Amino acid sequence: MIDGSFGEGGGQILRYALSFSALTLKPVRIFNIRAKRDNPGLRPQHLTAVKALAEITKARVIGDRVGSMELYFEPKTRIGGSYRFDIGTAGSVSLVIQAILPTLLFANRSSRVELTGGTDVAWSPPIDYMRFVFLHNLKLMGIEASIELYRRGHYPRGGGHLALQVNPLKKPPLPINIETRGSLISIKGISHAVRLPKHVAERQAISAKEYIKSRFGLEPEIKLEYFEDPSKDPHLGPGSGIVLYADVEAGSRIGSDSLGEKGKRAEDVGREAGEKLVVELETNMGFDKHMADMLIPYLFIAKGKSVIGVSNLTLHASTAISVAKNFFPEVEVYIDGGENKPSRITIVSPGYSFSQQ
Repeated sequence: MIDGSFGEGGGQILRYALSFSALTLKPVRIFNIRAKRDNPGLRPQHLTAVKALAEITKARVIGDRVGSMELYFEPKTRIGGSYRFDIGTAGSVSLVIQAILPTLLFANRSSRVELTGGTDVAWSPPIDYMRFVFLHNLKLMGIEASIELYRRGHYPRGGGHLALQVNPLKKPPLPINIETRGSLISIKGISHAVRLPKHVAERQAISAKEYIKSRFGLEPEIKLEYFEDPSKDPHLGPGSGIVLYADVEAGSRIGSDSLGEKGKRAEDVGREAGEKLVVELETNMGFDKHMADMLIPYLFIAKGKSVIGVSNLTLHASTAISVAKNFFPEVEVYIDGGENKPSRITIVSPGYSFSQQ
């Protein structure tokens, strides 16, 4: 039984509990789902994650409906292959990827999953962060996955479309030992605008470049993504955003982002992303605050001792650790630091390579 109201009390508990259940093929019951949110219970993007994992694992599920506060999930196996899931709203496809990727790593064959929904929406990692930061850092653990983006989706219309390709593992992931970042090698990024004039993407990029150069003396390389004629843009839009990422001596990648919104100047969007990246880099830690909780599932199943330095130990990271301990009580976790401050997380695991049952 997992209480969905503890810790950050949101959809993360549901996603991680289902992901660990699918990995271990152990049934789980989750209650008080998203109890701390204004609209508690399952929302469409959460329901998509449930249905996706249910199909991949041939699970028996009770309570899989929008608004449900309790869910029973009983997985049977892990089947790779081709899948297609549509959130039906601008709900985050990135959060669905978070839920299904660990399971696909231990499926019986390679997988290709097409997802439709929101790619660049509030309160979730933008798809460029997933492509260029998250997957890069997973490669450090021997994990091979890729995301091909066909169309972006913004709130409220969604309509984003991508394909996730995953190669299964034959052994546990490799541990990570990156506490500090070392020297700064380069900063890159992508600034996009869909169904908007190209100058929106340009202004976002220029503002980010100017701020970062003023702080580090280094000019980022930021690619622009836009349509010369917005009327021919295939996106449902409109929307814009920017993702920045820094390559560092330790081999990890540190990211930041900012999302455009009505009434928000493009210059402010770009500067916000630049400011966030500077804050991350000035801690000298090896990973940004968002990577902390996203790495937890993989560190728990990696074989050996992992040590990561994170710029900020968020409540999301603490919650992820608590959920993981329910499924892997023998894994040892040590934290040097504390919530809302730079911290070192040490995880010692016997390692897991999950067999089909």
